[in-house]
Amino acid sequence: MIELTNAMLPVIQMVRDTADIGRQVRAHRKKQGLRIDDAAALNGVSVDLLSRLENGAGGVRTDKLLAVLDGLGLALIIAPKDHDFLKNLPRDNV
Repeated sequence: MIELTNAMLPVIQMVRDTADIGRQVRAHRKKQGLRIDDAAALNGVSVDLLSRLENGAGGVRTDKLLAVLDGLGLALIIAPKDHDFLKNLPRDNV
């Protein structure tokens, strides 16, 4: 198992709801210079699905969410809320 420190990682954002996920997906897509239709095509999902995901509408299947995250170079990390790593994140991210 690899132990990570805050200095080794990019900015980590705590996700509390689907709107948080959507904001992160949209920001990362735009950072890559991708239009929504191009990102949808690259990830094998419809523009409607990607739009709903980015707008935090919910109702997006987990497999589609994971495909979009992977296609945009993002990762989903699940950790206990009380894990020391999360306790050490800057307060505005927790």
